[in-house]
Amino acid sequence: MDYLSELEQKSIYIMREAYARERNCALLWSMGKDSTSMVWIARKAFLGTIPFPVIHIDTTYKFKEIYAFRDAYAKKWQLDLMISKNEAALRDKTVSPHQEKFACCNALKTEALKQTVAQHGFKALLLAIRHDEHGIRAKERFFSPRDDSFAWHYESQPAEVWDLYHAASADRHHMRVHPMLHWTEVDIWRYVQRERLPVVPLYFSRRGTRFRSIGCECCCRGVASRARTVGQIVRELEHTREAERSGRAQDKEDLYTMQKLRSLGYM
Repeated sequence: MDYLSELEQKSIYIMREAYARERNCALLWSMGKDSTSMVWIARKAFLGTIPFPVIHIDTTYKFKEIYAFRDAYAKKWQLDLMISKNEAALRDKTVSPHQEKFACCNALKTEALKQTVAQHGFKALLLAIRHDEHGIRAKERFFSPRDDSFAWHYESQPAEVWDLYHAASADRHHMRVHPMLHWTEVDIWRYVQRERLPVVPLYFSRRGTRFRSIGCECCCRGVASRARTVGQIVRELEHTREAERSGRAQDKEDLYTMQKLRSLGYM
């Protein structure tokens, strides 16, 4: 078995294990390359139909290309799409990404997710984070418990040895499950290439610039690149030293701020 198939099979195993333990679960889809790959693998894991909701945390500030991609592929893949918004925060004009990024992310993403989990009682959430994506996410586990305030107690996480995953926790409110944690950025793009996966066009170079990480339009900037195909992106990543999230708003990307956000329940 080639290494991409091994990565895929481990992700399938984790998804099936999560669903076997907690039927009331959901998958978070940002329309980024990682979560789109996770949706694709979940469709394989469950024989073509994902048996639980797919949630989009919508800040309303995403790129228009992201919304177009969401609507097209939610329909094509017959996803049970659930759009989650913190309507109260969106009505509050003091909360926007044009102002303080920490407060905005916490209100429009974390609080929106809290409201959705409370409304539907989800006991497990599948997220497409990766170890290599950010220094704080490197501390994560495949099965990561959250308490009733959504806090992530990263200092006291259960050990995960080999393929033994500690999915039980007496005091947890819900479990975060990370089926893509063992992938890297270049792995994702090699998988996109092999599977011929669709991705948001923002990832490809236009006028010498492309996005390596996408989210809210006002929090992202392009990086210099001539990569206009998936193959060219793979070759570019094999040689770059620039961090993947270097194009995201830096006032929420430093280690302390990201750790604080994630400890509060951020994705």
